[in-house]
Amino acid sequence: MQENIEAVKEVIAEDIWGSIKHFLHLEIINVGADDSKIVITVGLLLLVFVSFYIASLVLKLIRLVVSRKLPSNDQLKFLSIFTFIKYIVYILIFIGVLSASGVNITLLLTASAALFVGLGLALKEIFQDIIGGLYIILDKSLLVGDIIEINGKVGRVFEIKLRTTRALTRDDKVVIIPNHNFITETILNYTQNHRATREFVKVSVAYGTDVQKVKAILENCAKSQNQVLKKPSPIVFFEDFGDSGLVFSLNFFISDSFIDPKIKSDLRFKIEAEFRKQNITIPFPQRDLHIYPKNSD
Repeated sequence: MQENIEAVKEVIAEDIWGSIKHFLHLEIINVGADDSKIVITVGLLLLVFVSFYIASLVLKLIRLVVSRKLPSNDQLKFLSIFTFIKYIVYILIFIGVLSASGVNITLLLTASAALFVGLGLALKEIFQDIIGGLYIILDKSLLVGDIIEINGKVGRVFEIKLRTTRALTRDDKVVIIPNHNFITETILNYTQNHRATREFVKVSVAYGTDVQKVKAILENCAKSQNQVLKKPSPIVFFEDFGDSGLVFSLNFFISDSFIDPKIKSDLRFKIEAEFRKQNITIPFPQRDLHIYPKNSD
């Protein structure tokens, strides 16, 4: 009986475990010689994969614990930063496992220097976008729900990621903005300080019109518009004596500048209707043409 047990142990030690060790020591990469030799085996790759798997479980647990009590907007920002941190952790684990397994990391990095330079040049803008995304998230210079203007397009931000920001324009199109634009370009943020913004509508009336009457009509039109805020109150400015008429601007505050064009359009309809009722003329450009007879010899 004892002999059978010893035979089984010998078979396990030599055949089964020996085959496993042989498989784990299979060389996938073997470059260089002596001190500069770099050897990557199957066992080393499996160790890397297992390390990545364990690290991903730990990182997932950390993410769940930290993000559980955060507001929804802060959760999105944390996930973006966490994604960047996760990649850094994976790189450090990869380098640490290789170093612990006896692989000369310095030589490996030196051998890959040209590749890293090429990747750095190719991924330059991506790195800029990532840095811009981190800046936006940490600095809070841009928040989900903000209304911004970039390249003449106005949009409401609905998603901020590590590399790009997405906004919905007034014509229901999604614009994808690389995050480095928020560092290198001037971006108008309508709602950075507060949600209300001041807007205006310009109108001209004919010379000789009662200006106080025009002022009262414009103020009443603004006050009767639902989307116009009651406080601060609308105000009318007598801007200029124009070439063809008296120029006024109706200034008012709204809480949602995203629908600004519709509010202005409704106000113009109301102003035109009230002017028509009160027989107030909106002038159009006019020019006097003088014809001089040609002197004949």
